[in-house]
Amino acid sequence: MTRQDDQSSFQYELMAAALRVIEERGGDQPTLEELAAAIGLSPSHFQRVFSQWVGVSPKRYLQYLTLDHARRLLQDRHTVLDTTYATGLSSPGRLHDLFIRWEAMSPGDYARGGAGLTIRYGWFDSPFGEVLAMATDRGLCGMAFSAETGQAEAMEDLRGRWPNAELVEDRAAVAPFVEGVFGGSGELMLHLIGAPFQIKVWEALLRIPSGHVTTYSDIAEAIGNPKAVRAVGTAVGRNPVSWLIPCHRAMRKSGGLGGYHWGLPVKRAMLAWEAARLEAEPELAEATAG
Repeated sequence: MTRQDDQSSFQYELMAAALRVIEERGGDQPTLEELAAAIGLSPSHFQRVFSQWVGVSPKRYLQYLTLDHARRLLQDRHTVLDTTYATGLSSPGRLHDLFIRWEAMSPGDYARGGAGLTIRYGWFDSPFGEVLAMATDRGLCGMAFSAETGQAEAMEDLRGRWPNAELVEDRAAVAPFVEGVFGGSGELMLHLIGAPFQIKVWEALLRIPSGHVTTYSDIAEAIGNPKAVRAVGTAVGRNPVSWLIPCHRAMRKSGGLGGYHWGLPVKRAMLAWEAARLEAEPELAEATAG
């Protein structure tokens, strides 16, 4: 599975290793030479592969991983949900052309814990480490990132969302959904299971453009329950389809990252990746036009 036709899963493994080094170093930012050496490439080769993946240089990406980047995002790219992207498009233009349609399971299905449902699953590479993806016949219903939690915890977490469903390992059946998610084009169907309040929160998350952020309080306002900020935070954390339903774009009003169900390093990497790609879009468009 690749994000661009000319990229291989090997490149994703290299980038995942580089991101781990960047994250582990924290504020002590590694040099290009140190990053390249850590994953066994020459500096020039590493810079070329990394820039192809994220659209900016490793040095620029490091800037997006700093702790104060979240505050700058909130200041410069803060989206008010009730006035933007009401159509449900995740983002305009080339950055993310995926159109998402979704269907909520009935209250009865929710109450039965998925009884009668067959859910197929598989493990896949992604730009943010290994991902567990699950799908019913009606669409993608679960995505979990295991880089911080490990495979066993990720599986237990998603399995617990549908305790009475039949789970079948079938990577081939789920692969087209995952290719749609990270390929970023076409149409993708989601099959969501959650309480009505959770569904409303997840619908609001779908309206946050890639490369932008919003706050938990703004989400509460957007769903017509401005006092339910804490409940919104809980619902955000229970999002079953991480990355695609972008719970990583929800932040505290103070500019703090808040929590992330699959680990703050993954959330920070996702925000940095999107911000870098958004900044690179004009340059990519100009190069393509030329």
